[in-house]
Amino acid sequence: MDFAYDARTQELREKLLAFMDEHVYPAEPVLREQSEASTDPWRTPRIIHDLQAKARARGLWNLFLPDERYGAGLTNLQYAPLAEITGRSPQLAPAALNCAAPDTGNMELLAEFGNDDQRKAWLEPLLAGEIRSAFAMTEPEVASSDATNIETRIARDGGGDYVVSGRKWFISGAMNEDCKILIVMGKTDPDGADVRRQQSMVLVPRDTPGVEVRRGMRVYGYHDGHHGGHAEVVFHDVRVPVSNLVGEEGGGFAIAQARLGPGRIHHCMRLIGMAERAIELMCVRATSRTAFGRPIAAQGVVRNWIADARVAVEQLRLLVLKTAWLMDTVGNRGAHTEIQAIKIATPRAVVDILDKAVQLHGAGGVSQDFPLAELWAHARTLRLADGPDEVHQRSLARRELRKYA
Repeated sequence: MDFAYDARTQELREKLLAFMDEHVYPAEPVLREQSEASTDPWRTPRIIHDLQAKARARGLWNLFLPDERYGAGLTNLQYAPLAEITGRSPQLAPAALNCAAPDTGNMELLAEFGNDDQRKAWLEPLLAGEIRSAFAMTEPEVASSDATNIETRIARDGGGDYVVSGRKWFISGAMNEDCKILIVMGKTDPDGADVRRQQSMVLVPRDTPGVEVRRGMRVYGYHDGHHGGHAEVVFHDVRVPVSNLVGEEGGGFAIAQARLGPGRIHHCMRLIGMAERAIELMCVRATSRTAFGRPIAAQGVVRNWIADARVAVEQLRLLVLKTAWLMDTVGNRGAHTEIQAIKIATPRAVVDILDKAVQLHGAGGVSQDFPLAELWAHARTLRLADGPDEVHQRSLARRELRKYA
């Protein structure tokens, strides 16, 4: 592994850092003002559209897709330091670059598993930033950490249609009016002998009769409206043509795993950026405030927090870069252990760093005047998203023990 940035990564990194300083950070208070003034908390604020136009003009667009037919053609190792930079302002920067979840994972899914008609209808407008999308997998009535539990039914009705029935929740992006397509995972063969071949995925346009977007779920009290919210969606005998099947019948579980792998590393890349923002805020606060006759930065406990945060970030970055390198060289399956390791380690450590940053800021840390409270809520949620810590620990430990069986 070469730790130096190659020429293309360095060029994009410099352009992105300048974009953040010139446009993204100054837009953060504007985003707050527009969100608070809006009568629809789920609508994409105007400032994000403005930033998208600026980012696209600078060539900072679809950086996440390694397939040159659709994206920038960057490797995971090239994309990692760029995603980290966007993580410093996660409500604005990823969306500005058209690199925000869940659209990123859905575009990867359609690029790899969609047919030509599906790509033309849905992938192309997603790549252009003209529409949004959602990925409907998680359900409220079952332990969705085990994806084989899902109960949504995708039943064949004659030769031409599927009928989708079920209830999903925390379906990111589905509250947004620009969300036009949902990728729905359900069971086409609920009695199949192989529990990992019971599921399939179908494309369901959001305006299909029977699709009820019931409500937006709040995350630690936040609407998360900038990303289209997290919806509860009910499918009341929703009819779609068989041609809306993604891949093959019974391939839904495998497609989900393929989709979630890159998503997990992208989250971890951005989490490192959040931690860097937290360390920066900690240092500024500690050197600018005085308590009990001395600067806060002189307190030993504060210095320990800052030192421990720096050590943790450096460790995590190395592990994420190693994982990205392995995904590029031996594929997602070959990097499975490392993907799980970063998914366990990164959110946990970054939540702790953000917690210390909140503590250092006192009442300001939990307020809207600093980004820390919202960053903490986002990072804490990532200990659940794309699989909770404990599921990854279970799987990783099983793989380690297998060596000694």
